Amino acid sequence: MSAVTPLEQDKSVLDRLADALPPVEALFGTAVAVVRAMVTVDGKVSSALVDTEQRATHGLAWLATYVEALRQLKSYGERLTATGQYGETEELLVEIGAGEYLAQIFGGIPMNQGEIIRPAQLGLTEADLSHARTLAAESLIASGTSPAPRARLVALFRDKTEAEIVGASGLDETLEAFRAEMRRFAETEVLPHAHEWHLANAYIPMEVIDKLAELGVFGLTIPEDFGGLGLGKESMCVVSEELSRAYIGVGSLGTRSEIAAELILCGGTDAQKAEWLPKIASGEVLPTAVFTEPNTGSDLGSLRTRAVRDGDVYRITGNKTWITHPVRADVMTVLTRTNPDEPGYRGLSMFLAPKPRGTDETPFPAKGMSGGEIEVLGYRGMKEYEIAFDGFEVPAQNLLGGVEGQGFKQLMQTFESARIQTAARATGVAQSAFDIGLKYALERVQFGKQLIDFPRVADKLAMMAVEINVARQLTYFSARQKDEGKRCDLEAGMAKLIGARIAWAAADNALQIHGGNGFALEYQISRVLCDARILNIFEGAGEIQAQVIARRLLDGK
Repeated sequence: MSAVTPLEQDKSVLDRLADALPPVEALFGTAVAVVRAMVTVDGKVSSALVDTEQRATHGLAWLATYVEALRQLKSYGERLTATGQYGETEELLVEIGAGEYLAQIFGGIPMNQGEIIRPAQLGLTEADLSHARTLAAESLIASGTSPAPRARLVALFRDKTEAEIVGASGLDETLEAFRAEMRRFAETEVLPHAHEWHLANAYIPMEVIDKLAELGVFGLTIPEDFGGLGLGKESMCVVSEELSRAYIGVGSLGTRSEIAAELILCGGTDAQKAEWLPKIASGEVLPTAVFTEPNTGSDLGSLRTRAVRDGDVYRITGNKTWITHPVRADVMTVLTRTNPDEPGYRGLSMFLAPKPRGTDETPFPAKGMSGGEIEVLGYRGMKEYEIAFDGFEVPAQNLLGGVEGQGFKQLMQTFESARIQTAARATGVAQSAFDIGLKYALERVQFGKQLIDFPRVADKLAMMAVEINVARQLTYFSARQKDEGKRCDLEAGMAKLIGARIAWAAADNALQIHGGNGFALEYQISRVLCDARILNIFEGAGEIQAQVIARRLLDGK
């Protein structure tokens, strides 16, 4: 390990990060080559070996995510410098984040609480590490992991208001205006009631949904020609983040419409777009996604629900599970198998299946459809159901795109947006945990001091703020890529992968700050902890997400 020279320490944080990044990127390139060699047979990546070597392949996904996080911290600092917004708080966020993430790259990256990927498990040697562990990297690790920057960061944000986030977001004035509008709505209509809704396992009131529709939340990214606002994914991130910061259920209502609209925009016929998109944009129609089946989980290629053509209708028979907000939905996007002779994904088709709204007493008043509620720890407000179809009729004209066998391809086209939005929700939940933890640390007095005055409490809050900024910047970056028409499944996957871990860590640490009170249902942090846990499961569990990222990296496509 090289000694850090005074000259290196005198460089700015951004200059040191700029110097440290290229060797770390080269280290990542070496890891890709080494892991690819582990899983290659006869010149091709072997799926069986990718599974066998999951520790290395999934660890590679995490290393890629950390390297991208460092890039985005650098980009964040440079953008803010150009606009005159790069102040002390922002520099501390970059310095601590860069120092911690570099230290973990060289020492071990936590994939979760009990699994740490070490460099040696990626086939990296001490010589590989020494080339990447430059004086610039050493300097950032030394300063970014020391107590002083964390203490200073906490001193800077301890007087922030609830509506503020720590540091500049890096967004333009228009998007910040969106954030302010969503925050005002959340503080008035959602925050005062969210915990009550959670404890009662009650639906989010229709009055709130109607107001979301009036604000344009359901048509945010739908083109103006179809009654939407025609905005980009970055605006969707801001809206989802702020609504989820108040209550993840409210933030997720927009996801239902986002997924359905994306499916129709990418795969629907002109007639289907004209019929459904204006209704979704206005909130007249509430959609739900009906994809997952019992015992299949993420393995959609094993899907068994059948749709059989019978004249002018298809009859759907089979079972679905983990369906969010189906009772009050007006249309279901249902993934089924239309060709039983086509194995895997090739025989799947997507339908736009209308249904009447139900109630708790009669959840599914449609013929050929029944179901029961799945009681859950968190992510409440919309309710989860198992659904059974028995000859449920869907008009043949509602086959998405009008051609059978396109369902999986159509669904894949929505994954980028879905994962970007999930990353935004994760950022919002993490921010909620930080808000609650900071408030409690300032109010609670123990041994004659505010909790925030104890270094380990302050350190928790500092790292929450730092990592929330990391999640936010990765999420916004993936959204910008999408808005620019670039492929971004890798970036969206990374944002979702790390955002889910950060949300859980923030919620867990905020509860720890509360001590025993955090374990009491009456305290809001108990709800946020339950809500945070789902983020590493839906829209691709963390393990599946790492697998997807790893395959992209290893296939080099």
